[in-house]
Amino acid sequence: MSFQEFLNKIAPLANLTKPELKLLSTPQKVWKAQLNVSGKSYSAYRVQFNNARGPYKGGIRFHPEVNKQEVTNLAFWMTLKTAVADLPLGGAKGGITVDPKQLSLAELEELSRAYIRAFYLHLGSGKDIPAPDVYTTPQIMAWMLDEYETITGKKDPGMITGKPLEYGGSKVRDIATALGGFYILEEAVKKIGLKNKTVAIQGFGNAGSNMARLLSKAGYCVVAVSDSQGAIYSAQGLDIEKVIYVKEKTGTVCKVSDAAKISNEQLLQLDADILVPSALSEAITEKNAAQVKAKIVLELANGPTTPEANEILQAKNILVIPDILANSGGVTVSCFEWQQNLARSSWTESEIKRQLKEKLVNVFNQLWQDYQKSNYDFRTTAYLYAIKKVLAAERRRGRLS
Repeated sequence: MSFQEFLNKIAPLANLTKPELKLLSTPQKVWKAQLNVSGKSYSAYRVQFNNARGPYKGGIRFHPEVNKQEVTNLAFWMTLKTAVADLPLGGAKGGITVDPKQLSLAELEELSRAYIRAFYLHLGSGKDIPAPDVYTTPQIMAWMLDEYETITGKKDPGMITGKPLEYGGSKVRDIATALGGFYILEEAVKKIGLKNKTVAIQGFGNAGSNMARLLSKAGYCVVAVSDSQGAIYSAQGLDIEKVIYVKEKTGTVCKVSDAAKISNEQLLQLDADILVPSALSEAITEKNAAQVKAKIVLELANGPTTPEANEILQAKNILVIPDILANSGGVTVSCFEWQQNLARSSWTESEIKRQLKEKLVNVFNQLWQDYQKSNYDFRTTAYLYAIKKVLAAERRRGRLS
């Protein structure tokens, strides 16, 4: 669903006026450039959607399917994500239409630097702060920062986040998405009084594998995990450290010998108390939502549940914790990195974890209070909360009467 379709659908629930709907529907700035590397031209974008609550914030992705509409959609959702997490940031997104796997290391560096040369006037720690996204890495962020500082002639490490530690990056960033989701899940489990804690995790990349490790150490029983090649299941619970070892050695969780092999589709339908989709968008659809048996769905992936599927899950009284909250740990620690850079300081791992937990627990509890008083599901409550915060900031700035 495009962000315009989403806004048209939620406008009556949020009682949006025509000026409010127009403001929320319109990105403030859309930048496009053609980048030339090794005789080839690549389309590049930076969409700055809204900065009412602070400088624009959002990742840069390198992917062959990147286009202006996708980047604009993602920039809108970043606006809501920073708002729901109560961060002093706005929303943006960037991307290059490229398959980075087809580039040499030298070409990848040149493309990264070319992106900054195209857009550097619109970036900076007080303007717009990019970060890694699909197929971009801390090394790419380091190249981009170096190019920015070379062009501008000034040190500004806070102009980009997700950097290597030795280049001004933040501790905890590597596990931030999973850790934030874990803190939120712990609160949700308490709120609904969930006694059994069996978990199925779809996706075993950075977020999924770190979530599996965190949950296992906390006493949850992770009964199933999956990757692109398939899924594995054990009613007694998987040995997560062993699964991680096998994944690193063989490239797939499916090589774990003492677990049953099942499909990704079967994983979604397991009799597990908690389902954590952490891989692809639109994994839960109207075709399989009725078979979901979990009591909590924690959306660690972006957009893993279609609107039609969400209605089915709500009818089954399943608590769905939406992606804009569930995976906001990543952007929250990115915010912490930016704040450390601005202060020219470095926080300890324990301090970052403490602040991350405090912020996300407070946000969840505020949303839970709103949810208990409203007639809407938890996802809609989170959306309305974020929209309200953005519009309040716009009014303070005088952009809305």
